[in-house]
Amino acid sequence: MRATEEFALYPAIDLSEGRAVRLRHGDYGQMTVYGDDPVAVARRWRDEGAGWLHVVDLDGAKEGRPVHLDLVGDMVRETGLSVQAGGGIRDGATLEALFARGVARCVVGTAALENPRWVQHILAEYRERIVVGLDARDGKVAVRGWLQKTGVPAVELGRQLKDWGARRALFTDIRRDGAMAGPNGEGAAALAEETGLLVIASGGVRHLKDIRNLYALRRRRVAGAVVGRALYTGDLSLKEAVAWLQSRQEGDKAEDAMEDVPDSGAPGRRAVRYGGEGGRVC
Repeated sequence: MRATEEFALYPAIDLSEGRAVRLRHGDYGQMTVYGDDPVAVARRWRDEGAGWLHVVDLDGAKEGRPVHLDLVGDMVRETGLSVQAGGGIRDGATLEALFARGVARCVVGTAALENPRWVQHILAEYRERIVVGLDARDGKVAVRGWLQKTGVPAVELGRQLKDWGARRALFTDIRRDGAMAGPNGEGAAALAEETGLLVIASGGVRHLKDIRNLYALRRRRVAGAVVGRALYTGDLSLKEAVAWLQSRQEGDKAEDAMEDVPDSGAPGRRAVRYGGEGGRVC
């Protein structure tokens, strides 16, 4: 698999008052509680084959400060998984506290508009450990836990963040988030192409077919999918999705190897070569 075609699955765990929850359309008034022990939920996703977790401190996003730092740290320690965390990250102290607890990547969204100099600084310092959050409703960015609308187009902000050194963006179509309405794959791909960012798509995934459709966009720089409500309702099996993704990545890696090895015979032909390590779900 070529470097520009990465694709990972990110089971989502949203935190509110110490519980694992999901929102519908980003509305805090439409919250469903899926567990009182988020660490146990994290272990479940690990046991079903996850390599990453996407953890959002919803209370932190709303209040503008971290609320579940220790709980996020417990997830890292208890599962050994790579954790991508967001929600309420508005200053260096919060960022450092999350990294100190073993978080692999931090998602920064609101600060990109409210404190752009700081975002430029952390992109320069932490590079790939920073994922920029582009949460949008009808193409326009929303901030502060999606409670505050802006008139800033997601594409415009994405281009600016790419110029500042961002490599990955998390794109959430708020109208699809938690609604089981299908992901906005075309929107994610268009954002990736217009900004040059690798884009992780979030919102609306219902079943394995949606994962397949998003994976088909990897060459347009769609680099992964955050999956939430469908896992909790049982409409999507993480174990099945991970197995399918591993199989496809192994096949793609073998195809790339075949294309890259010239035949020792007639010019213009490629030798068939099999083997090598399989793709890893990261």
